[in-house]
Amino acid sequence: MTAEPARSTDRLRASDADREAVVEQLREAAAEGRIDMEELDERLNLALTAKTYGELAPITEDLGGPAVRSTAEPLVLRGGIHGVQRKGAWQVPSRVLVHGGIGGALLDFSGAECRVREVEIEVEGQMGGVRIVVPDGWGVDTDALDPALGGLKSKVTGERTPGAPLLRITGSCGVGGVRIRRPGLRERRRKR
Repeated sequence: MTAEPARSTDRLRASDADREAVVEQLREAAAEGRIDMEELDERLNLALTAKTYGELAPITEDLGGPAVRSTAEPLVLRGGIHGVQRKGAWQVPSRVLVHGGIGGALLDFSGAECRVREVEIEVEGQMGGVRIVVPDGWGVDTDALDPALGGLKSKVTGERTPGAPLLRITGSCGVGGVRIRRPGLRERRRKR
C-alpha cells in the first residue's frame, strides 16, 4: 500500500485570516457544545501556531460546516467579446478570477451556495468592467482593489452577518470599472 500524495495546497502558507477563520469555527463549535473547553484550548493552540493549510485542515475537519479554504481549482470567468455571466444556483469556490474583456462580466452570488467563509475574487475590469451582486449580510473587502481608470462603485452597505461569507476583492478596475451592489428586485424574484 502506498501513501497518498499530499495535496498541492497542503504545503501553502496559511495567512492570519485563514487562522482566524479556524479560530472562529472552533469558538462556534464550543458554543454549540460539540467540543469541550479543554479541547477548545488545545485546538486553538494548534490553529494559532499552524503555518500551512495542511496543518489547519485537520483541526476542524470533524466539525463539519463551512470549510476554511477549498482546495479546488479557481473559477475563471473571461468576458471576451460577448461577455460572461455566472448567476442562478452555483457552488462558490474559495477563489474566483474574473476578466471583464470587452463584453464585461457579471458575478451574481444571490442564488449561489457558499460553503467557504472567505472568497478571494481577483478582478481585471478591462474594457467591459465587472459587476458583482452580493447577498444581504455578506461582507465585502475592497481595500486591495486598484481603482484604475474605471473606478469602483459600491452600493454595498450594512454589517456582515456573523458566519456569513466575506468577499475579498483584489486586482484592477481597468477602464470598465467594478460595480458592486445588493440584489435588486429581479434577483429577489428569481430567488423566490
